[in-house]
Amino acid sequence: MISNWLSAALARRNIHYGWVMVGVTFLTALISAGTVGAPGVFIVPLQQEFGWTTAEISSALSIRFILFGLMAPFAAALLNRYGLRNVALSAQMIVAAALLASLAMTQVWHLMLLWGVVIGIGTGMTALVLGATIATRWFVARRGLVVGIMTASVATGQLVFLPLLASLTERYGWRIALGLVCGMLGVSALLVLLMLRDRPSDVGLRPFGDTGTEPLPAPPPNTAPIMAAALGTLRDASSTRVFWLLFATFFVCGASTNGLIQVHLIPMCADFGIPQVQAASLLAAMGIFDFFGTIISGWLSDRYDNRYLLFWYYGLRGLSLLFLPFSDFTFYGLSLFAMFYGLDWIATVPPTVRLTAQRFGAERANLVFGWIFAGHQLGAGTAAFGAGLSRTLLATYLPAFFVAGALCIAASLMALAISRQPKPAAAAVLAKA
Repeated sequence: MISNWLSAALARRNIHYGWVMVGVTFLTALISAGTVGAPGVFIVPLQQEFGWTTAEISSALSIRFILFGLMAPFAAALLNRYGLRNVALSAQMIVAAALLASLAMTQVWHLMLLWGVVIGIGTGMTALVLGATIATRWFVARRGLVVGIMTASVATGQLVFLPLLASLTERYGWRIALGLVCGMLGVSALLVLLMLRDRPSDVGLRPFGDTGTEPLPAPPPNTAPIMAAALGTLRDASSTRVFWLLFATFFVCGASTNGLIQVHLIPMCADFGIPQVQAASLLAAMGIFDFFGTIISGWLSDRYDNRYLLFWYYGLRGLSLLFLPFSDFTFYGLSLFAMFYGLDWIATVPPTVRLTAQRFGAERANLVFGWIFAGHQLGAGTAAFGAGLSRTLLATYLPAFFVAGALCIAASLMALAISRQPKPAAAAVLAKA
């Protein structure tokens, strides 16, 4: 197999195959995330073609965000039982099928079914838990950095493709742009098929940073029911205070990023006379800054108290959101916002993953993080719908930005309420479940 040959070739150069896993996951997540961010470009064209309101389109995107998050803990259980490659391929096929079917949609319920329900489930089958699973299985050292790299791909992919998609939409229509997205998903599926493997033992290795000499034996087949594994983890984790603090802060993270900026910044810029392609370029600039900001966050999370990192990330994000309405949407003001906000876009993920692993143990960290990520997407869905409703009823998005900024300030204080030291009891409870 290609992976075994490549692993042997890399071993001769003292390079661990885990870094190939990171590279493949980074590229596939970059492409997959571009499909998640694409609907932000299509809001205005869909309004013009079908006469749908912002609230109606936002409702479909809100459904997608919520299902994307609610699938996360079940995705972790699916990954544990059926393997990374099988689940990732299935997810990409579901998303591609829904996108192709949406080329012929004519009713708003088509949008809600395909872009809301089906794509929400398909993208949620991997979500951020795929990266968290690879980080915890394949790495003992550099785990925070790995999470940072793979998280950067998710956020950056949602942003860097937007200028291209916006340009194609403006010149040829939204269906051509959507066709390109389907083609990129095909490339992503091929990479997953050829390169992705389940555990280091599949290629005769131990995790990166593990000083043992023999490959770890493959674990016994996981036959636990998917629902039981996911819901059992929720039952155990929800009895701890730290879970709810991480859940609440991640709810705010989703509300202040995916649900607000990713979906509504482009149409909000249009309200201020900024062309769609230029607004999409602004999001792309955020993606570039986010790429570096999230990787740096992963590096920092390996070295410093993750609670204080979250305090600064949420606090600075809140200040940037409160600043945006006063920027007058000038080139200088928007550029300053793009740089400042972009560095902080999704930098919260590496410290959140590390805190989850510290408190609940590496073996079930992906399941617990799946439920915490569900909070992220509930926040995203709430903000996506709330901001669209604000635009429909009040003819302005600004109240949504003020609310999101205030929530970020509150989240920064909640991060400090997380206990300083891991509580062994929490991990012990999960280990017995």
